[in-house]
Formats: sequence, C-alpha cells, structure tokens
Amino acid sequence: MRKLFQHPLFALGLAIRLGLIAGVLPAALARWYLPFLDASTAQFTLDPWAQWLSAGGEAIAFPYGYAMWFGFLPATLLAKLAGLPLQWAYGLTLLVADVVLLAVLHRLVPGRQRLLLAVYWLSPIVLLASYGLGLNDLVPAALLACAMLYLRQSQLRLAGAICAAAISAKLSMVVALPFFVIYLYNNRALRQRQMQFFAGFVASAVLLGLPFLGSSAGVHMLLSNPEISKVYRLAIDLGGGIQLFVVPLMYLVMLYLAWRIRRLNFDLFQAITGMAFLLIVLMTPGSPGWLVWSIPFLVLYQAMSGRIAIVLIALFSVLYVLSTLLTTPLHGVQGQVWSLGQALNTSGQSGLHIASLLQTAMVGLGVVLAIRMGREAISRNDFFRLSRKPFVIGIAGDSGSGKDTFAEAVTQLFGTHSVVNLSGDDYHLWDRQKPMWQVMTHLNPMANDLEGYSSDLMALTDGKSIQSQHYDHTTGKTGKPVLMDSNDFIVASGLHALYLPMLRDCYSLKIFLDIDESLRRHFKIQRDVAVRGHSLERVLDSFQKRSSDSERFIRPQALHADLIFSLQPIHPRMLDGLQGGAPLRLKLVVKTKPGFNELALNRVLVGVCGLHVDLEASDNGAEVQMSIEGETTAPDIAMAAAMLCPRVMEFLDTPPAWQGGMVGLMQLIALSHISQALTKRFI
Repeated sequence: MRKLFQHPLFALGLAIRLGLIAGVLPAALARWYLPFLDASTAQFTLDPWAQWLSAGGEAIAFPYGYAMWFGFLPATLLAKLAGLPLQWAYGLTLLVADVVLLAVLHRLVPGRQRLLLAVYWLSPIVLLASYGLGLNDLVPAALLACAMLYLRQSQLRLAGAICAAAISAKLSMVVALPFFVIYLYNNRALRQRQMQFFAGFVASAVLLGLPFLGSSAGVHMLLSNPEISKVYRLAIDLGGGIQLFVVPLMYLVMLYLAWRIRRLNFDLFQAITGMAFLLIVLMTPGSPGWLVWSIPFLVLYQAMSGRIAIVLIALFSVLYVLSTLLTTPLHGVQGQVWSLGQALNTSGQSGLHIASLLQTAMVGLGVVLAIRMGREAISRNDFFRLSRKPFVIGIAGDSGSGKDTFAEAVTQLFGTHSVVNLSGDDYHLWDRQKPMWQVMTHLNPMANDLEGYSSDLMALTDGKSIQSQHYDHTTGKTGKPVLMDSNDFIVASGLHALYLPMLRDCYSLKIFLDIDESLRRHFKIQRDVAVRGHSLERVLDSFQKRSSDSERFIRPQALHADLIFSLQPIHPRMLDGLQGGAPLRLKLVVKTKPGFNELALNRVLVGVCGLHVDLEASDNGAEVQMSIEGETTAPDIAMAAAMLCPRVMEFLDTPPAWQGGMVGLMQLIALSHISQALTKRFI
C-alpha cells in the first residue's frame, strides 16, 4: 500500500483533486448540499431533513439517508470550528471516500499499482463528476466496493452491514442487493453461510434505515428526488397509453442472466454486477454522477483484460467529459463560469446536436464494453466452465488400501455441497449372507454390477441424477435406493474404479492407491474387526481367498492411473512386534507422469512443510517417483496449497478441512494434479 501512495501518479492525482476542491464551487454544492450541511450542524438534530424543510429549504437538497449524512458530518463540524469554507470539508470527505475506494481496488487487484493509478486515480470521469460537478456518488460507490471486498474475504456479516450502509447512503445502490443474494446462493461454499450476510445487513438496516423511515421529511425528500423518475424516461410506446420501460426491463434480464449461471464465483459476480450498473447508467438520461458507480467494475475489467479494454475505456471517458461539459458549465469559487460550449461557440441547437452525437457514441461504446465484460468474464472463468461439466476423480485400490479415507479427505477439501461420492461397494451384486460369496470374492468383477456403476457415473457426469443403493458393511446388506444429484466434483471410488475402459474415459483424474501389503493387512484387520464387526479369523481367511483375484483384477489397474500413492512403513520390518498404541512412522511414495510441476512441489514440500523428498525419474523418462518422509501439520499443508495451486483455491470449501500427516500430503498432491487437469481441460 505504501508504494501506491508514494507513486508519482498518486501525487499528480492528489494535486488535481486539491486544485479542484480549492478552485471550483459546483452549483449543486452552492445551492443544495452545503446549505443543508450548514443548517444540520448549526442546530444539531437527528432529523436534519425535518429541520431543513421547516426552514423553507428545497426538498431536492439532500435526498439521502443517514449513512451519507454521517459521512459528511465530521469534516463539516471541523470546518465550522476552524472557520474554513464548507466546500473544503465537502471536498475532503469526497477525497477520503476516493482514497478508500483506491485502497479497496488495490486489495482486489494486488500488484497493479500503476494500472490502478492510471485508470482509476486519474480517471476523468471520477475527477469531473466528483470534484468538477460536486456529485457525491463516490461515497456509496466506496461503501459498495468495501462490501464486495469483505464478501470476497468471506467476512459476510461485515459485507452485509456495509451493503446496507451503501443503500442508506444512496437508495440507487439497492440495485446491487439482488446480485449479492444470487451470488451467495449460487456459490455453494458461501450458501452454507449466507445467513451471516443477512444478519449483518438487517442489523445495519435497522440502525440506519428504521430511523430514516421514521422521518416523514426524510422520506418526502427521498421520494421527491427527480433522479428516481429518470429510470422511466427511456420507454417504448406500445399504444393505448401503455409504455415499456427499458431500464427496468434490462435490469430484470440481467438478474435472470446472473441467476441462470449455475456456479458464481467472485469474478463472475462482480462482472455481471458491473454490466448491470453500466447499462442502467447508460440508459438513464442526464445523470452524469451515476457513471461513478460503474468505475470500480470498469477498473476490475481493465485489470482482467488487455490493452484494448484500456483504450476503449479511455475513449469512453473522453466522450463522457466532452458530452458533459458541452451541456454543464463549471463554476469557480469567485463566481466564474467555464462553459465548453461557449468556448467552442456551439451554444444553442447546434451545441445540443453535437452533445447528442457525443452521448450516442458514448452509449454505443458503453454497450460494447458491457458486452465485452460479460463475454470475457464468462469465457475465461474456470468456475463457470466447471459448471458446464463436472470434474470426475476415479480412485481405485485393493480392499483396505484407504479408498474411502482418501475419498473423504478429497470431499472435505471441496465440501459436501460441491461433491457427490459414488462408491463401488454399493454395486455388489449380493448381500454378504448370499452363498455366491463362498465361490467368488468381491474383487472379481463378475461379483459387481460394473455396468450399473458405469451407467450411473456417466449419468452423473452428464449432470443427471441417479438412484443408488448404499451397501452397509456392518450388516452386509444393501439399503433402499436414494436420489443422488450430480455436482461440480464427482469422486468415484471402488475396487474396480479403473477396470473398464468406459469408466476410465469418464475421469478427469485417475488415482490408484497401492499401499504396502503388510501395511494394508494391518489397516484392514483394524478396520474390519474394530469398525465393521468381522471376526479376526474371517479377515485372515479373506486374505488367502482374495490374493489371486487381487493380482488378476485389482493391481493391473495401476497401469491406467495418472497418479499412484503408495503408503509404506519407514522400515520393512517396522510392523513386527508393533505395540497397540505405538504410532506408525510412514513414508509416501508418489508415482506420476513427468510434467505435473514436480519441481515446484518438491520445493514447497521441503521449504514450507520441512519434509525430506527424494525425486527421481524412471530410465525411460515415462514416470517420476517422489519418496516423501517426515511429519507435517494441516496449517503447513494449507500454506503449501495456496502457493502451489492458487487457481483452484476458490473451488475449495470455506474453510477447507486440511489434514496433517500423510493424508494431508495426499490431499496436497491430488489438488496439484486437479489444478493441472483443470488447466489442460480449459485450454
């Protein structure tokens, strides 16, 4: 932030602002805003609107709520105490809102100081509308930007409270509220916490809104504001006195567009909200200050896009300045009047004609910008593209290899609201008590309904719902069918998850768990005896019966995997004589194809997690193997993930349930592969 304020462009923009504050006295200030603020501080009251109207003031003077009044109050009081001109206090308040908005944009677009200063701090639209014409739209715009920042940071109560304050400052900000609601609902990670936003919003609305509604004078001034009726000026006459209002119609279409996008992330949310603001402003005649609302969104768009966007918005700004100055003169503090129309000798009908042409060009260019904002935001957005086709993860491995544990760990990263789990155990053909299990094991594909498994997986991948039965390992019986909906992520696990070609074709990422055999037997005995209630003799007997089927049907699936996890004891004979409560010291061997950013992963595992890593490639270069030893914690894994996979962090739950130890390492490495697979899919 310090670099931002020390940049020469910041000093230039600040000098321009201070010069305009000192040398310009806009007509709106002299006639309405300053007299109202002067009267409301001369005899302090919590209902300044009633005091103003009782003194014969104009109803149009200050049609805003408590948030706007409280914002200008401190500087006004200080100026009166110090004997300074009130226009300085007004300008200082706008300057504070201006700096706050710049700081918020810097938080939203870090590392782009020069761009922010060029396209926002030196924006002709902001300078003319706020400091040349004295319009106060910077205050609600800054509040709305703060609400968006806290929304992005998942501080939902604060975001809701500030959103209500923005509406209190200027009622027009209410157009953003439905987009906030749609975003919270269509983002599944935030949907679970959306009541926090509404709690903050309601609390702030009660504090700022109810007292204002109790002021009949304040409500009268608000409803008397001619700006409100401007949204109905652009209309299509349908005959018989019936009109079609274009601005409300366009707003409803934008709401529908936002609603129809199944998955919204912050980038899509701000782009669609920015489109709505820009189109509303462009279609509302004679409201030069309203364009300030769309400036933060245009800045974010320029940061996301390229030079063409910057050039188009620069041209758009020039057209705005020319069309505004041709019809609206500037007023100096000494009574001077500067009119571009008079300077160019284009007053009268010819001046209006030129201004109309400029306005037409500006609106046309603005519509092009709105279309580009939406098109680029959607076409480049990974979050939106994921909603078109789920990301499918296949997890195969022998019985007791940890498939369910790992599938649950992956689910905890993305959240149950974004993941549907399909287990191969639910597709056993017979209950445990059936005699067929005496001649056939679960590891034999013939003992499982792999066609049904494949059909259900393909249906989920196609976005359809399925009816699935759950196999209860405790009772050995299959339950009643339950409805399972598709989701953003599908985790399909099972003994034969990679067995059939049609299954393998469905997966975005194929994982095989190749646990050390002695370790697998150790974990399986613990699970089947202690958790599933099997006898020790039965479990030991199953090892003998299943070994040939494992060699024939299960282990060959590793050849088709993109990623192989092999959990092994540090020492081969470590399990001999292991005491019941003694901890196991394990290492993780990872096999994968080269090019999955193994070098970056190696650096992060060593530098952040403090692990020992041996990295080697096979003789033919077709496989990379990493051997990882050591202990790590969940916070270290979370930090490593943020460094290694920044593009996929917005897909995770809020917060994701990272684990420590070997399971956490498997989460991290799997997420790295998911990030790469998503990148390949979206190219």
